[in-house]
Amino acid sequence: MQFETVIGIDVSKLSLDLALISPDGEVESFKVENKPLSIKRFFKKLSKTIDMDHTLICAEHTGHYGYPLRKVCLELNLSLWLEGGAEIKQRSGVTRYKNDRVDAIRIADYAKRHQDKAKIQTVEDATLEAIRSLSSERELFIKERAKYKTHIKDLKGFMDEELYKARSRRLKKQVESLSKLIKDIDQQIKTLLEANETLSEQKAILTSIDGIGEQVALHTIIATGAFTKFGSGRKFACHVGVAPFAFESGTSQKSRRKVSYRANIHLKTLFHMAALSAVKMKGEFRDYFERKVAEGKNKMTVINAVRAKLINRIFALIRDNRKHEINYNLPLA
Repeated sequence: MQFETVIGIDVSKLSLDLALISPDGEVESFKVENKPLSIKRFFKKLSKTIDMDHTLICAEHTGHYGYPLRKVCLELNLSLWLEGGAEIKQRSGVTRYKNDRVDAIRIADYAKRHQDKAKIQTVEDATLEAIRSLSSERELFIKERAKYKTHIKDLKGFMDEELYKARSRRLKKQVESLSKLIKDIDQQIKTLLEANETLSEQKAILTSIDGIGEQVALHTIIATGAFTKFGSGRKFACHVGVAPFAFESGTSQKSRRKVSYRANIHLKTLFHMAALSAVKMKGEFRDYFERKVAEGKNKMTVINAVRAKLINRIFALIRDNRKHEINYNLPLA
């Protein structure tokens, strides 16, 4: 679909800066409060002068600050494209100054030039949205719990014994409280997954693979939007940061293939732990690891290859809608 009008939006906590590029190239700037009611009023007023059905709205993906905009666009059936900030910045050329109004114009200009790449937001499955929110809350509690555990360990022997005991008791109560909250969230996520046939089946498929545990499976399902956002294992491997790329220029500049630093670090860490677990288990991944190391390959390079193979295995089994079986092994080159 070719969009006649493009709106670029710079999202901040309190307000939205909007830049509208009309079909004849004229630019108008607006500013509205970042609240659903204010955003809805603006778009309804705008719909009286332009055709919103042929208007593309593009904003930088800013996490929860973009929720009001996304909510209104889905409610009014508007075409909203949320793009990564790095992608917009790299394709906007050299910039020498910055403010919210100018950023909105740059986003609009980016959207107008690259609208053929637009990925329009859709209403996600309510269960998946709830699981994503609970998982985010769980990660927050885990980080807090780790902080308190570290304090308990580090302070021992470095302060008055009585003071340490009193502080340790208080910190342990915090740890126990957070552990209970994490357990409650895990139960809520389990209940939601079991109630949704598609998500439950996907989780069962993923956890049937050596090294893939509950959290790796859960975060993979969330990141892929229940396997609707990535067309192949290779694309998801790029997102995770385990797909190697060549770096060459002319005849003199060459380097070994290596992964990009642009990656989802949390997912990369999870798949690293999954790969370590897989090579410790008796089976094809351990055989592959030992064979490659015996050939003289660097251990971390082989571990990265195992991470990529786990991802490709996941996508192959999801495509075939079947669990991993011993007699259904995809070849490990």
